[in-house]
Amino acid sequence: MENTNAHSLMDQPQVDFLPLLGTDHVEFYVGNAKQAAYYYQVAFGFELIAYAGPETGLKDQCSYVLKQDKIRFVLTSGLQPDSPISQHVLKHGDGVKVLALWVEDAAKAYEETTKRGGVSFMEPQKMTDEHGEIVVSAIHTYGETIHKFVERKNYKGAFLPGFKAAKSPMEIKPVGLKYVDHCVGNVGWGEMNKWVEFYEKVMGFNLLITFDDQDISTEYTALMSKVVSNGNGYVKFPINEPAEGKKRSQIEEYLDFYHDAGVQHIAIATDDIIETVSELRRRGIDFLYVPDNYYDDLLDRVGDIKEDLELLKEQNILVDRDEEGYLLQIFTKPVQDRPTVFYEIIQRRGAKSFGKGNFKALFEAIEREQELRGTL
Repeated sequence: MENTNAHSLMDQPQVDFLPLLGTDHVEFYVGNAKQAAYYYQVAFGFELIAYAGPETGLKDQCSYVLKQDKIRFVLTSGLQPDSPISQHVLKHGDGVKVLALWVEDAAKAYEETTKRGGVSFMEPQKMTDEHGEIVVSAIHTYGETIHKFVERKNYKGAFLPGFKAAKSPMEIKPVGLKYVDHCVGNVGWGEMNKWVEFYEKVMGFNLLITFDDQDISTEYTALMSKVVSNGNGYVKFPINEPAEGKKRSQIEEYLDFYHDAGVQHIAIATDDIIETVSELRRRGIDFLYVPDNYYDDLLDRVGDIKEDLELLKEQNILVDRDEEGYLLQIFTKPVQDRPTVFYEIIQRRGAKSFGKGNFKALFEAIEREQELRGTL
């Protein structure tokens, strides 16, 4: 890399200038937060824990905060057509606006990232209520997505000041989702390296792994991907860009419908993928389909696994192995009408990788869906 600055900053591995405690929350801007919140409660097993809106003094938006284990999703809608939230939804459809990172010191996180070239979205702001105080700051990343830094060590409330505690009006049964494993961003042609460099230079992340169009291609489409990770590995962001192929790739389709770079999927960890996926299917979640012949030589490819092969086949769960173990994964279809954001359910049994051995089968599955939509 020609950017010597980035390297001189990173040549002291013992100093992590942006220590992250994990993902604080993911905020979606959606057309109808009330109905989206119902979907995530009933289908995905999230509990409603907090709410903000006109009843709490917010005039032009409302937000529902949902939680399952360590995952917090915030669903936000604008109440006026000219609000930035409504304009975001008009352009992108329902999508991720905020990838919020949990930090010890939000002012320092802001200072360290902006002095390295991060573009400010929100200067450090202290918010207080009867439950204590929270400090929040934010910088821009790809597209209209932002990273918020949230410092909550002096806060005991449900979510943030301005939100009131809330409870799901019906009985909620969690499906075993544990934490955010990684969040994947799609960026435009030739933009991947620019954003990888942003994460390395501005946020002190390391390049973990690179996939080129030889690794991720089918007969028709191709893409390239690089994965960046923060110092302790709690936060991992794969960045995808399109590559030349005979037909239009899933990344191009995403960009065409999202009208910008943005978050493509969120991978969520579980300790029992067979139970989680079978329950999600019972609740009506659609998953990509991989043909049964994928399983014919599965054990030859991945070696011994603890799970029952027939149950994996029944649930259409994919398996891949790396030097450190294996992983099981499956991908939902998009969870809104535009073919943009979807979810990955992942269970790691030692593996640190991202399922490279499954790429071809997965992308062929996505191509079958694209063909149905007429966008391949």
